[in-house]
This record gives sequence, structure tokens and C-alpha cells, in this order.
Amino acid sequence: MKIEHIAMYVNNLEAARDFFVKYFGGKSNDGYHNPNTDFRSYFITFDDGARLEIMKKPVMDDLEKPLNRTGYIHLAFSVGSKEAVDELTARLKNDGYDVVSGPRTTGDGYYESCIVGIEGNQIEITV
Repeated sequence: MKIEHIAMYVNNLEAARDFFVKYFGGKSNDGYHNPNTDFRSYFITFDDGARLEIMKKPVMDDLEKPLNRTGYIHLAFSVGSKEAVDELTARLKNDGYDVVSGPRTTGDGYYESCIVGIEGNQIEITV
């Protein structure tokens, strides 16, 4: 069994698509639009086959996203090396995203950083 995809609602569909393509090498499909409901989505596919569906509909609650909460808390991307973690973290920081931890080796041995990415969603970058 495998997870087929993960989905998240966003306010700015194109900006979210561009974020995952630009920083994480995702490839986007052409998008989907249901004209009856005005639901729109893109599937972003990553090198190993993992997929992220980003979605938007006309009326959504946009609640605060504190970092310490229950529920889904972050997406984690493996970038292959400590140097790649450092490089991508610095790139995101230089582009104005908040780095909330790292890069560092965690107590359980992961080398990682965490940033607050598109629309307040936390992204973990690891080896």
C-alpha cells in the first residue's frame, strides 16, 4: 500500500503551484476546473512519483495556522544531501520565507530545516 497523494486547499492556486515547481522541482499538470462549482486544482508530481494536489474553491475558511497544533503539520521533502538542505534553506530565506528551525541535526539523527512556506504552511527540508 502507498499514499497516492496529499491534498491541500490554498487561496492562490497559481502561486502555490509555482512555489512547489520552483523550489522543489515539481511538475504540474494543466489543471482541472469544474465550471459548475468553480473548483480548481493542479496535481504536482515530484521525481519519486509522490503527488500533491493543490485545490481552490470560491468559499473557504482561512484559519490561522500556528506551528504547534494538532492535525497535519508539515510536508517533508528529501533533497539528497546536507549541502542541498543548506542551499535550499538559504535560497528560501533569501526569497523572504521564514526559517523556523535549522539547518541542524535533530536528536533522532535527521539533518533538516523547517520553513514557513506558501500561505503559512510548514515545509521540512531533509537529506
